[in-house]
Amino acid sequence: MTESTGRGSTAVDDRSIGQLVQDMSQQVQRLVRDEMRLAAEELRRKGKRVGTGAGLAGAAGMLALFGAATLVAAAVLALALVVPGWAAALIVGGALLLIGGVAGLAGRKQLSAAVPPVPQEAASGVPKDVAALREGVRR
Repeated sequence: MTESTGRGSTAVDDRSIGQLVQDMSQQVQRLVRDEMRLAAEELRRKGKRVGTGAGLAGAAGMLALFGAATLVAAAVLALALVVPGWAAALIVGGALLLIGGVAGLAGRKQLSAAVPPVPQEAASGVPKDVAALREGVRR
């Protein structure tokens, strides 16, 4: 049995460099597998939350659409007290088309500013990370 020197077990001292490198390789593989499992589990949990949130947001959107349609009908009916019904519907419809067109143009401008949808900052850091890993392995 080997003696302890206060640093813990001396079993590491009895192993060859090849065995230590093999152990390190196995530990790195295990670490990567464990990290991948952890990431998959986290994505699964977040996926459930995203699904629930998307369902609630969809329901809220539908209710808001119905509410907006009701308000449009109320605007047409209120304007119909002053002008004929067909003119009231025409005025409200034209105003909605104008507002929709302006919103569409603003949205198009925002979308064109967001292209390409590649995480350029993260992608630019990958070569630096690989270089740092290579340098660490060479030491």
